[in-house]
Amino acid sequence: MSAAPSAHGGKPVVGSTHERFLRIGKTLFASRGYEHTSTSAIAREAGTSESQLMKHFGSKAGLLEAIFNEGWIQITAAARAAIETVSSPREKLRVIAGSVVRCWELDPEMKLLILMEGYRIRKGGYIVSITEGFLGFVRLVDGCLNEMQEAHMLRPGLHPQAIRSALFGMMEGMMRDRFFAKRVGFPADFDVAQAREIQSVAMDSYTLDR
Repeated sequence: MSAAPSAHGGKPVVGSTHERFLRIGKTLFASRGYEHTSTSAIAREAGTSESQLMKHFGSKAGLLEAIFNEGWIQITAAARAAIETVSSPREKLRVIAGSVVRCWELDPEMKLLILMEGYRIRKGGYIVSITEGFLGFVRLVDGCLNEMQEAHMLRPGLHPQAIRSALFGMMEGMMRDRFFAKRVGFPADFDVAQAREIQSVAMDSYTLDR
């Protein structure tokens, strides 16, 4: 494992060049915002050069995409592990939702990027958050919903992908409002447990008792 000098003269930044870019990029994008973070600042904090950033990721947008991809791969892995011993597809959905919230609480920088930077359209109509890592998570959720549909556990006429979109939007919306509440006093005075309960109620509205 390599280490690079810190830009501020402190402890060396540990890890491979690729790992340092991912870690430093995530921190700077979360604290300063994507638009206000320069490639030179990322390279300086990572203890290397802009040319190395371009070599590894092609561009600043490429780095952000890689950060999203890595984040969703980790979230999906945690969700898969959490449902390993769960047999009911309905319970799997509840466990997956709880796993995502736990991952976000443990990694607030990743949560902030997903909530605030994830769906902004970049140059050429490009949305960097739609990565293979994220699509892997989508496939995991869709698999549970398809199981439920095959078992006639979903209400008739409801498309599994529409349910997935509704659940995603609800979860992200509640987490985003909690962030705004902490930062600017937005009226969203509820905690994670209450957000999970709301999600559980929503899931029950899409399903039949079987």
